[in-house]
Amino acid sequence: MAKARKVKQLSFSLPNKIGLLSEVTGALAAANVNIEAICAYERGYGFFMMVTDNPTKAKKVIEKMEGMVHLEDALAVDLPNKVGQLEKVTAAVAKAGIDIHFVYGSPGDGKKGVMILKTAHDGKAMKLLNA
Repeated sequence: MAKARKVKQLSFSLPNKIGLLSEVTGALAAANVNIEAICAYERGYGFFMMVTDNPTKAKKVIEKMEGMVHLEDALAVDLPNKVGQLEKVTAAVAKAGIDIHFVYGSPGDGKKGVMILKTAHDGKAMKLLNA
């Protein structure tokens, strides 16, 4: 099944403009920070949630862009990129009575993907998924 691990997620917003995503990803690339998973959308501002290979460095890069960055614990759940795998994870978490606050993901290499979850009880969810 799935394998869960703790990660640090960056959440931030910046004034929206054409090219904002390019600016953010370019600044991180220039700092040699790899984005492992990302969720980004626009609602007047550009809102971002992401996991990187170096959250401390990524936070400094975004702060230089005048973004207010919030670092928080989340779970990265590695799972096969096959039909029904996310349902198995979310059903197990729900059955344990754990609320999922958000989920986003990346398909990875096509064989396995990573889903980022924030739950009401990350430690309990991680133990459950790694059992």
